[in-house]
Amino acid sequence: MITLADARRVIAAAERKAESIGQPMNIAVVDGGGNLIAHIRMDKGWIGSVDVAINKAWTARAFDRSTKELAPHAQSGGQFFGVHASNHGRVMIFAGGIPLKRDGEVLGGIGVSGGDGAEDEAVAEAGAAAF
Repeated sequence: MITLADARRVIAAAERKAESIGQPMNIAVVDGGGNLIAHIRMDKGWIGSVDVAINKAWTARAFDRSTKELAPHAQSGGQFFGVHASNHGRVMIFAGGIPLKRDGEVLGGIGVSGGDGAEDEAVAEAGAAAF
């Protein structure tokens, strides 16, 4: 189970990383059922990235793999081609969504959006490491 305290700790670590690289982000944490526990939009974070961050967290939990890892398989000819159109378009297939694991078990996900792919991934990794 991911508690609100867990989500706050994950978000705080991710937010510190976003501040250190100078990129305002949206950061979301979902539980094992993909339900949103917490979300922040940093000052000057894009409003267009709110849903993207939440959906990256959901995707990481829904498929128990990072969105960055899912991306190559979702391209034309890949085993998951078209997956981005499933689940009412909720599946995100670019970097920034990471499953949150404890003792090898996926308990939820973090999603980050607001920078380029490398920035989103770095901020998500910082948050996941705090879990």
